[in-house]
Amino acid sequence: MQMQFRNRVVSFSGGNHLFTRKHPLPVQVQDLPQTLKMVTESGHSKRPMCPSCSKPTRFCLCTRLKTPCLENSVGVTILQHSLEKKHPLNSTRIASIGLKNLSIISVYDVNYEAKFLIHLLNSNLEMGSQNFDENSSINIKDSNFNSNATVSLYKDSNFDSNSAVSFTIEKYGAICSSQNQDLNNLFGCSASIDDIRKGFSVKKLQRKLLDGSSEFQELEEFEFGVPSGSVLLFPSEDSIGVEEIDFEVKNLIVLDGTWAKAKRMYNENPWLKVLPHVKLDVEKLSLYSEVRCQPKAGYLSTIESIVYALKGVGEEDCEGLDHLLDVFESMVGDQRRCKDERLKPKSLQL
Repeated sequence: MQMQFRNRVVSFSGGNHLFTRKHPLPVQVQDLPQTLKMVTESGHSKRPMCPSCSKPTRFCLCTRLKTPCLENSVGVTILQHSLEKKHPLNSTRIASIGLKNLSIISVYDVNYEAKFLIHLLNSNLEMGSQNFDENSSINIKDSNFNSNATVSLYKDSNFDSNSAVSFTIEKYGAICSSQNQDLNNLFGCSASIDDIRKGFSVKKLQRKLLDGSSEFQELEEFEFGVPSGSVLLFPSEDSIGVEEIDFEVKNLIVLDGTWAKAKRMYNENPWLKVLPHVKLDVEKLSLYSEVRCQPKAGYLSTIESIVYALKGVGEEDCEGLDHLLDVFESMVGDQRRCKDERLKPKSLQL
């Protein structure tokens, strides 16, 4: 995976940190192979792997799709925890081969500090940065997760006047200094938030220790655009049901990871709090239930959440969305059979 530093480029293992098929905003693009070319996975396993769905060829999901990629009118942006990509039951792989208007962005935990740069996409808008001092700090408190995060706010000389804000957080949101203000004050008044929701880009820079040194390096982890009409699928105190949305949703942002990982991503990416939050009011048991632990009923896999949310915001191809769940169910079935094989006495496997 290529990740860019200010003065150097360094490669990390773990795959591409940004995958995009089609997006209403300019982002880095890497197209999936047009033909199914099987490769051998590096590392401990020597099984031939499908480069499109990242499954062993024996369990390739690509051939299970009845039709080409679904032309979803509502874009989907998946923020995927860096440790989730290679999980054998990760359901984002189905979205990657089944949805055309899709972006997948890898997100890493903050171990020291992370700096965020937010820039308005509409150059005629000003985000009310005059509400802030040149240098200030704001204490972010999230009552849902009992987590504290400190945002150090300052104007960045490298950006023009339309750059909204830059802010820095620490690991788990550790406090450096505080003015005891709420996160909502970070973006000033409601008018400023309205301007942000008309579209912005966000860049994340991580501070990491150089190997064998006490010096830090600054790594660009991601940069992408958040278009007007974006919503975050996340069950916060302020979230509303997808059926209650009173505006046109153009882009759905989803967090991909275990519940603990998703909460950490949410807390370590404070810009997400600016977006309208939506939730799914479902009591269905996830198809995952037999092979992967879910906290409780209503906690769904990423692909299930995407399908139900897209239906809720008016995506028309319900049959195509349901087919993605069929593919997911077949993947879960593969895992269940493999589990049964492992548990079967060797005498019965002969």
